[in-house]
Amino acid sequence: MVSCIPLARSEGSQRKSGLATRRMEVLPMKRFCVGLGLTVMMSMSINACGPRQASVRTAPTSAEATIHFTNNLDQPVNVYVVQGGNETFVRQVGSNTTENLPVRGIALGSQVLLRAVTVDGKKQFDTQNPVALTSTYTWRVP
Repeated sequence: MVSCIPLARSEGSQRKSGLATRRMEVLPMKRFCVGLGLTVMMSMSINACGPRQASVRTAPTSAEATIHFTNNLDQPVNVYVVQGGNETFVRQVGSNTTENLPVRGIALGSQVLLRAVTVDGKKQFDTQNPVALTSTYTWRVP
């Protein structure tokens, strides 16, 4: 520890030199605390940006029914699945086109009617009897 004793100075100058001595003693401690604080903050930020361990799970996928639909008409049709009197729109299929139509929200094996309605609303085609939805059910109009 360094001690500064003034030689034959006035009392006011002793106070000033005493304060200067204290400041010199406190300054290394402040530097140490600031350095320690910066080190802690840096290590926390490095850890915060590092890789995290996460477990990701997906819900099991349910099998989806598909209608292999052929529209032999000269105009597009809207295809519906009718279950319990409720129509569910599947998709619009263009004229003279074959498409695979995914049926979402209706379980495989469900008994349904299939309906195709021309876009002008003048013609409607239904399956004669309820059909069981399978992974791929084939239907053509007319």
